[in-house]
Amino acid sequence: MTVTALDSSSALVLIDLQNAVIDAPTVPHTGPEVVARAVALARAFRERSAPVVLVRVTARADGSDAAPGRSEIPSRAGGLPEDWDVIVDDLAGHPDDITVTKRTWGAFHGTDLDLQLRRRGVTQIVLAGLTTSIGVESTARAAYEHGYHVTLATDAMADLDIEAHRNSIDRIFPLLGETGHTTEIIEMLATPLN
Repeated sequence: MTVTALDSSSALVLIDLQNAVIDAPTVPHTGPEVVARAVALARAFRERSAPVVLVRVTARADGSDAAPGRSEIPSRAGGLPEDWDVIVDDLAGHPDDITVTKRTWGAFHGTDLDLQLRRRGVTQIVLAGLTTSIGVESTARAAYEHGYHVTLATDAMADLDIEAHRNSIDRIFPLLGETGHTTEIIEMLATPLN
């Protein structure tokens, strides 16, 4: 687990750090622990005037805009509390941040994320958020397929299932990019970027 380089045109992409999601029983880190590390990453990116992208997932209460297809677990769209899809206060409110709204697991499908990144000349994304094996992994796979260099801040993500988390960290992420910890990435941001 080591990050060898950050491009000078790197962006931070934070997945689903929103009101209802951060209270889920995640492992190996709690939602608030993930948010605290994401806040530190966001601060470091903002200090370098590098893009920070806040991705949130939403759905209509009746589920009418959910991704089609059958699954064994029914959608929870109808039973979610009000304001469940609002980005947490610790990350929200920065006028230069980019907010992307998605309706599926990954942040690229059906959104303008790729357009927003390419307009800014971004060649690398640093990913963090919730949950590791769903939103983060889906976005990492798509980022890799779109030709971005991918870096994953593994201590700034968590999952509902430890085995799913470990599978993503140990087996999937090394195929898609480089993995490292928040402090390592922040230290790299403090030095001249490639």
